[in-house]
Amino acid sequence: MKGLVVKNTGSWYTVRTDDGQLLDCKVKGNFRIKGIRSTNPVAVGDRVTLSSPSTGGGQEGVCWITDIDDRRNYIIRKSINLSKQSHILAANVDQAFLIVTVARPETSTTFIDRFLASAEAYRVPVVLVFNKTDILNADELRYQQMMVTLYTGLGYECRQVSAEQGDGVEELRPLLDGKITLLSGNSGVGKSTLINRLVPGANLRTAAISDAHNMGMHTTTFSEMISLPKTPSDSPCLGGEKKVSPKQGRLEGSSYLIDTPGIKGFGTFDMEREELTSYFREIFRYSKDCRFSNCTHTHEPGCAVLKAVEEHYIAQSRYQSYLSMLDDKDDSKYREAY
Repeated sequence: MKGLVVKNTGSWYTVRTDDGQLLDCKVKGNFRIKGIRSTNPVAVGDRVTLSSPSTGGGQEGVCWITDIDDRRNYIIRKSINLSKQSHILAANVDQAFLIVTVARPETSTTFIDRFLASAEAYRVPVVLVFNKTDILNADELRYQQMMVTLYTGLGYECRQVSAEQGDGVEELRPLLDGKITLLSGNSGVGKSTLINRLVPGANLRTAAISDAHNMGMHTTTFSEMISLPKTPSDSPCLGGEKKVSPKQGRLEGSSYLIDTPGIKGFGTFDMEREELTSYFREIFRYSKDCRFSNCTHTHEPGCAVLKAVEEHYIAQSRYQSYLSMLDDKDDSKYREAY
C-alpha cells in the first residue's frame, strides 16, 4: 500500500492511503540504521509504502512503514537531542509560512535568518507573517515596519496580521490556495490562533503568554496536516473522499496546512561553511566582488561583503546571523535557544 503521512505523534504516524483509509502506523526499526540520524526518520508530508496489518506478536492490526519515497524538499533543523542530530519539520511542501512576533514574545532576527537560510538550502519559498499587530505600541509598530522593509527588500514576501482580531487573515488565503504550506515559528506567536481563523472547526488549543518570561507555552505537541477548506462548511478532516494523486504525491482538491509544535531555537543542520554565503541573498550578491574566491567574509582584505556591511548595504543583524551560523560546528550551542 502507498500513502501520505498526515500526522506524527512521536512513535506513531497517521497515514492516509491512496484509497482513502486513515491508518495508524509505526516505523520498522531498520529505518534508524539507514543513515537517517533524525528524531523522526518519517515526517508529515512524506509519501510512504506500508505493509499489510500485522498479526500476532502483540502487534495485531499494526501497519508498518517500510519505505519512504524520495523527497522533493524538506525543512530540517538541528535537534536539541544531539545524539539524533536532526529533526525534520515537514517534507514535500510548496512553501512555508514563518509566523513571527516583534513582542510578546519577540522573535529574534537570528531565528528568522536561520529559518530562511535553511529554506533557501532546500528551495522552499517562505512568507514571513508578522502576527499580533493589534497589541503593539507605537515603537513596536515602527520596529515591525523596519523588519518588513528589511525582508521585503531582500525579496521575501511579508504580511502583517492579527490572528486574534482577524485583521489581514483573509488576505493570506490567496497565498495558500492549492498549496501545501508548513506553518512554523516560536511557541506563543499565534500559530494555533491563526489556524483556527483559517480553518473553521479546527479548534486548536491556545495558551496565554507567560508574564514572567514573556514566552509562549507549547499548545501543539505533534505535527499534523490540516485541510484548508474553500468554504466554511467544508470539513478540515482528511478522512473524507478527496483523492490522492500518487504521481504528485499529494492530496488533490483543497489547500493544506502543516501545523508543527512551536520551536525554541533553530539550529541549522548539514550546512558546510563554504555553502553558507549562498543562503544569504544579499551576502551572495556582494560576495561576487570579493578579492578572494574562498573569502569567508570575516577578516579578508578586499572583502566586498565587509565593505557592504560597513556602508549599511547589508544589515548588521543579517551579518551577525551569518557569523552565528559560521560558528555552528560548536555542537554544544544547540542546547540553548536562538
